[in-house]
Amino acid sequence: MMSETHTPLSPHQQLLALLRDHEARFRVVDHEPVGKCEAVSEIRGTALNQGAKALVCKIKGNGVKRHVLAILAADQQADLARLASHFGGLKASLASPAEVDALTGCVFGAIPPFSFHPDLTLVADPLLFERVDEIAFNAGLLERSIILNTEDYLRIARPEQVTFRRE
Repeated sequence: MMSETHTPLSPHQQLLALLRDHEARFRVVDHEPVGKCEAVSEIRGTALNQGAKALVCKIKGNGVKRHVLAILAADQQADLARLASHFGGLKASLASPAEVDALTGCVFGAIPPFSFHPDLTLVADPLLFERVDEIAFNAGLLERSIILNTEDYLRIARPEQVTFRRE
């Protein structure tokens, strides 16, 4: 009897399955592989403030050691000190490419605003949802984006909303 081997789903496949299972309103856009928010917004035909920028961060200090997937509008800058203090840590930094790969299975620039890893806490700056009806993000691949209804994102991903943008 042959044993079945299951190939794990890619982050892109996991994301599509999740959105379909939850009957999300979304569309997929194929495009040139671009990692910069401004360039990909133009290619997608979306506004820069619709972009959901995903940062994998390490928070340390005060006995805190954790990884956070921090989502903010692409037209904003992150205040990593604010993010660290929210979790009781002293400092936050961007994770290394190896940590990003281990926690998301994606390269920098392709990370969707969803966490599929138990050790990666999902937080999002609320400004992203206050200004737009749809958010746009790379869907686990640099050459494919998803434009997703904002309410559906909040319902499915359920990120902790934390204000961490630079004021």
